[in-house]
Amino acid sequence: MNITLSADEKLIARSRQYAKEHNTTINNLVREFLQKIGGDQDKDANAEEFVRLAKTMGGRSEKSFIFNRDELHERCGLE
Repeated sequence: MNITLSADEKLIARSRQYAKEHNTTINNLVREFLQKIGGDQDKDANAEEFVRLAKTMGGRSEKSFIFNRDELHERCGLE
């Protein structure tokens, strides 16, 4: 089924840029959102979503970053 949405031009432009940066389309983003709020998602679908996000939404850490649990605990006061 096709639907038509209305939105501010600047919002559409920012959304297109976001979609491009994440190698997708506005259509896919809207479809995924609708599925999330109105679909019948089960554990497998949630796992698939996690894998998709892990592959496409890279973190913001420096390439040289190495995870260190002890340092994390020190920063969080969990020593």
